[in-house]
Formats: sequence, C-alpha cells, structure tokens
Amino acid sequence: MLTLACKTPRGAGGMGAHFDQVIREAIAGPGLHRYYSTAIPAPDAAIGVEVNVPASRRLARYSPLRFSPGWRHFIDAELFDRAVARTMACRSGAFGGFAGQNLHAGRAARRLGCESVELHSPTAHAATTLLRYELAARQWGIESAWLNPRMVRKQTREYEESDIIHVNSEYVRQSFLDHGIPDDKLRRTYLVTNPRFADQRASPNDGRFRIVYTGSMTVTKGVPVLVEAFRHFSEPDAELVLIGGWSTRGMRRYLEGQLARDHRIRLASGDPLPILVESSVYVHPSYQDGYGYAPMEALLCGVKVVVTEDTGMKENVEEGRNGYVVETGSWEAILEKLEIIRRGT
Repeated sequence: MLTLACKTPRGAGGMGAHFDQVIREAIAGPGLHRYYSTAIPAPDAAIGVEVNVPASRRLARYSPLRFSPGWRHFIDAELFDRAVARTMACRSGAFGGFAGQNLHAGRAARRLGCESVELHSPTAHAATTLLRYELAARQWGIESAWLNPRMVRKQTREYEESDIIHVNSEYVRQSFLDHGIPDDKLRRTYLVTNPRFADQRASPNDGRFRIVYTGSMTVTKGVPVLVEAFRHFSEPDAELVLIGGWSTRGMRRYLEGQLARDHRIRLASGDPLPILVESSVYVHPSYQDGYGYAPMEALLCGVKVVVTEDTGMKENVEEGRNGYVVETGSWEAILEKLEIIRRGT
C-alpha cells in the first residue's frame, strides 16, 4: 500500500496531472492507503486528506517574500511538508512525495513504520535546475530565479534519504547520474498526456501563422526568449498566443510592454485545446523542464513543436518531422525554426 503527498491538487496543471497519474497507478497497482494535498475533490473524500497551510498564503501576500519567487517557492513547499509530517498516519507500506516537499514528511513516515520512502522528481536534479534558472534570471533581469540554494540543499537531502527516486524522462535521469546518484536508485516513469488532445487537428482557416505557448508566464519557462524571437519574425500575418498567467510584478510589466509594442501578440486563458487545433506551431522555450505536458498535447493535436535542449520533451521530437530541438535561451535558434516551419506551410 502507498501513501502519497503533493502540495499541488490532483489534476491542477502539469504537477497536478503528474500527481493524478501517480494516484491512479497506485490504486490500480499496490493500492492506495490515502493521499495528502491542499485541496481534495469531493469524490476523493475517503482517500484524500486536506492539508491547510494558511501561513503560506499570508507570507505570499503580505511579507517581503512575495518579491522573491525562490523564497516564496521554498516557504510554500516547506510549510506543506511540515504540515504533512504532523498529520501523517502512514504506518506501513511505502510513502511517496514530490521533490522539495518530502524531507520532513518522509522522515515522519519512517518513524511511523513505513518500509520505504519514494521521491517523485518532476524536474532535473536541483543543482542542474538552479544553474538553468539563474541563467534565465541573469539573461533577462525581469524576475529572480524560481529556485534558491536553500531549496537545493533540502532536495539534496531528500535524494540522499529516499530509497527510490522516480524520474520522468531520460533528461532528468541523466541529470541525477551526472550528480552521482546511483542508477539503481532511479526508476523511470512515463507520463501520459490526456487523450482528449489526440486526433483533434484542424487546419487554421483565417490565414494566420499562429504560434502558441501554454503555461506559466515566467522567465524560467523562457517566455521572454519566445517573445524576442517573435519580435524579429517579420511576418505581418503571424500571431503569438500566450496562454496562461504571471505571478510576479516584473513579468506583468514586461508582458504589458510587449503587448503595447506588438499588436500581433495576445494573451489568452482557459482551455488551450481550441487554440491548439488552429495553431501552426507550438514553442516550448523553457530553461529547464523535466517533461513538458503542453508540447506533448500539441503533438497529439498534430501541431509541430519547437522545444529546448533542457527539457525531457525532446525525446519525443523527431527532428524535422514533428518539430525541432533548439539551444536553450537562444531566441535566434527559435526564430530560425519558425522561419523554416513557415516556409513549409
């Protein structure tokens, strides 16, 4: 039997989709004792335990920490981790949590009698991720990194204390090997994209060459790299659609400025599927991503993708056939591929 924990609610965004798959596989396999999260849907009342961390919301809204994405991310995960440790009722089987949220909970699980502690890492090794995120912050100066050295130290202890580390791509696996984690501690998992995106392809009918990005509007996701590439893309009938939202003042100001300068850029929200099926190319310019649900959704819709070298998604790209892999942080490389795809349409 497994006991699981993740701060992100089941099914919410990429992390929530990952958590949902882990839950479903536990139910279908060894069995699920219960899971802990910050929100529990009504059908899961018998197996879910809601963990309320109000201090996290107050810190994010009213303290100076709201100006530091890295510290905000650390405190949010740390408070959840400690709350799960206090609430823990796992006395046998295995306990599984997500990187950055599993140090105190994992230790509590061992004290209570769990035979093993498993860690799910949705990103590359924390040391690798920090380097990529710091590069993004330096390159653009819009917002600070979404990871800090304190979180790296915490995740490093989690790696050491876990019996198994689940990795979701060869990119992630290799990053752990590069940092000395033994191969026999790693377990490769394969994330599954929602099948509703399959066979939904529809050709654009308005004559626009539509470029789409879906996800968090952050520097670490490479949004400024894509915007800069599009700024140099001299196609009057082109359109860049950014689906998602920002969470820092710096990114809000940056995007507002770009929208004012270029009428071809627009923001959208909600379900990405209607826009994906009318797009010409999907660009995933992230500085680091363990997998990449959004570009995989685009591929299922039959849309070509452009992804960076620092994402697990690259193993699904067949160069020139369904997309391209480009140098991380290079708007010039993205621009080159956009022009190639445009000439082929």
